[in-house]
Amino acid sequence: MSTAIDIASIGMVTAVGLDAPSACAAMRARLDGFQETRFVGSGGGWLVGAPVPLPRNWIGEKRMAHLAAGAICEAFASVPQARGKTALILCLAEQDRPGRPVQDNSVLLRLIAEIVEVEPHTRSRIVAHGRPSAHVALEYARKLIGAGEVPYVMIAGVDSYLTLPAIAHYLNQRRLLTPDNPNGFVPGEAAAAVLCTQSKRGGFRLFGLGLSREAASIYNAEDLPLRGDGMTAAYSAAFGETGIEMNRLGYRIADLIGEQYWFKQSALASLRLLRGRHDFQDIWSPGESLGNVGAAVGPLMIGMAWTAAQKGYAAGNPVLVEASNDAGACGAAVLAVRDA
Repeated sequence: MSTAIDIASIGMVTAVGLDAPSACAAMRARLDGFQETRFVGSGGGWLVGAPVPLPRNWIGEKRMAHLAAGAICEAFASVPQARGKTALILCLAEQDRPGRPVQDNSVLLRLIAEIVEVEPHTRSRIVAHGRPSAHVALEYARKLIGAGEVPYVMIAGVDSYLTLPAIAHYLNQRRLLTPDNPNGFVPGEAAAAVLCTQSKRGGFRLFGLGLSREAASIYNAEDLPLRGDGMTAAYSAAFGETGIEMNRLGYRIADLIGEQYWFKQSALASLRLLRGRHDFQDIWSPGESLGNVGAAVGPLMIGMAWTAAQKGYAAGNPVLVEASNDAGACGAAVLAVRDA
């Protein structure tokens, strides 16, 4: 039996808001942070991206550290007693991803600790799986809290596709949204953090978690047809832990970054599992406002769901949060407000 954990507080630094309340309000209003960047697109014009408007033009690890620290400090501000008693699980881009904004993970951890003004916890760790990193981090968080090793776990994600090598690579792969390529994503950047603790009455609780792998990934060499097996398995595992069928789900939040592949994957998983009578299940995505924010998207989506539950505009209860990466890793988590 997995340990029940709650989301106690959240933080966000995005292209549409430098804290969680403003970012969530902007995303709810369907505002976006898209603007011309200083990167040249495929047709010679400026490429559209979603940069975070920071007060200084920091680059590399320093920029990522300030983004992450902003989100972490906001989450700590609501639960100040967690300072000094929290293990940090930092979600980053895959180690081999072209144009990865972080060269040295340990340097980034140290920079974040300096800005946040907390000593790195011995149980802190890096999870570098890109977009589904937070789902892997939730599994670690359950184990750490369940074993009584720490009372709090901070899951923070930070990432950026707005680096010259990343732009060059994804333009070459025809993966970016440009005037001559409608089937692409807008490169973005963001940071988000969620503070996890032991479950209590009335909290926003993680009920189920599923991790799997899709053989027909977006880059699969065998050119296998996409049937959504990986995401279907992740959904099934999460529902199995929760003890419900998909027709009891309120709504979904997914990392739909703009390419058709991800919409198709999500739709296939839903079609294969949705049975019996059910209400309309809406699907939200931060990609509509922020573009592709990589490893930051998991904590960001959980933060969206937490805020919607807190403010009473959630499209149902429970919510399923899903993410997947280019290599085929898939994650699904079922969260809900717990009445008792």
